Amino acid sequence: MSQDQQAKNNGQAGASQVAHHLTTRQGQPVHNNQSMRTLGNRGPAVMENYQFLEKIAHFDRERVPERVVHARGAGAHGVFEAYGTVGKEPASTYTRAKLFQEKGKQTPVFVRFSTVIHGGHSPETLRDPRGFAVKFYTEDGNWDLVGNNLKIFFIRDAIKFPDFIHALKPDPVHNRQDGGRVMDFFSNSPEVMHMITWLFSPWGIPANYRQMQGSGVNTFKWVNKAGEAVLVKYHWEPLAGVKNLTQKEAEAIQAKNFNHATEDLYTAIEAGNYPQWELFVQIMSDDEHPELDFDPLDDTKIWPAEQFPWLPVGKMTLNRNPENYFAEVEQSAFGPGVIVDGLEFSDDKMLIGRTFSYSDTQRYRVGTNYLQLPVNAAKTHVGTNQRDGNMTYKLDVPAGVNPHVNYEPSSLNGLREVPQTTVVYEPTYAAAKIVRQSIDRTNNYQQAGERYRSFEEWEKEELISNLADTLKAAQPAIQQRMVEHFYQCDEDYGRRIEEKLKEVKEAGVIA
Repeated sequence: MSQDQQAKNNGQAGASQVAHHLTTRQGQPVHNNQSMRTLGNRGPAVMENYQFLEKIAHFDRERVPERVVHARGAGAHGVFEAYGTVGKEPASTYTRAKLFQEKGKQTPVFVRFSTVIHGGHSPETLRDPRGFAVKFYTEDGNWDLVGNNLKIFFIRDAIKFPDFIHALKPDPVHNRQDGGRVMDFFSNSPEVMHMITWLFSPWGIPANYRQMQGSGVNTFKWVNKAGEAVLVKYHWEPLAGVKNLTQKEAEAIQAKNFNHATEDLYTAIEAGNYPQWELFVQIMSDDEHPELDFDPLDDTKIWPAEQFPWLPVGKMTLNRNPENYFAEVEQSAFGPGVIVDGLEFSDDKMLIGRTFSYSDTQRYRVGTNYLQLPVNAAKTHVGTNQRDGNMTYKLDVPAGVNPHVNYEPSSLNGLREVPQTTVVYEPTYAAAKIVRQSIDRTNNYQQAGERYRSFEEWEKEELISNLADTLKAAQPAIQQRMVEHFYQCDEDYGRRIEEKLKEVKEAGVIA
């Protein structure tokens, strides 16, 4: 072979390699697509996260006008009644948030339930996490507690979210959902093992919204009057009990009614059978907890109830249906970044990404002034210098304020800063590098194995069957990689998946 031909071949090989290089839309090479930039591997995240911001901002704008995720939903109005206590202690011990302080104090709420991956008119019987979003209209402004029915999530870093959703959405070429694509992503992301053990069990298809648990999923913080913070997890427990569906039960319902959960919620409230949930919290001191075999900021993990008990703080009742679905349910907009005094963010890397992404999505999907819509508007004083934008129909200018002044500071009777009357919460961090790293204590398999072993035999059989049904579409190498993950969770788990796949293959389902 001549030198010219060899150089040409080397150039073609180099070009082929470059063709597979991941870059930003600016053409910048992406060297780490698994971790955003954070102060140390536990966070917090930094604002100069261009790769993440470009990726998530584009993702937020992928659908018009339907939500990219959580498109299929149902909602209702209601009230949250505080117990005034956290377990047996006064609520003020842990938080100064006003809605929790007094026994019997009532706060209006609006709740939206949803499926995650599928479109706005998809069957409500499909295997999918369910969104559980609550908007509290408090005297200090709105608080959105945005979570899911399951207590954990698939991934622990928000930079992976667009890739995760793309894998579960339809193939961009033939527009069909593909279990092979799903399992390809899962097999390369072992942190998903705990969540998929939940999702492919009967817990992956709630029977309805009234009998569905809810969870904030991420780790948040509470702050008391002294400015002291604790880590907190939120849990909604349905007073009607928890009910889920097997795959066969779901298919039988879907054959006759693909709106069953929406219908169930609406008719129950219409008949005066008001759904209720008790709100519980788990509390942990705000530090790294090296004694645990997982990081408390890792949203793929559950805090064990025996170590961090569920403490009741209040009860929610849904007692009024929307008068118009589009105006109140479709245009309702939630964001984990919407909090009130006494509540704070932890450095949970999924939570930090969600605080930007959710509200950014709503500004794009519903419009710049989405917070002026009645279902989203605070039911207390609002005064801002925000003006104009699409669909502006009022000014946030209270009576007596100079309407000519839309800036601050001003000496011309404009809006003024509110005096600080509480102790400012100021988290501190030891000196650390800004890095792109995963957390130290990943422990991807232990809780997945514990969850598998906690299932009854019929639940295990359902889990194995559902996983094999999706895995059969994956390439053999991906199937084998997933089997290895299952073995690391639990030997019986891996063995039964492996045997089920062989059984399916021998039946001729797998080529």
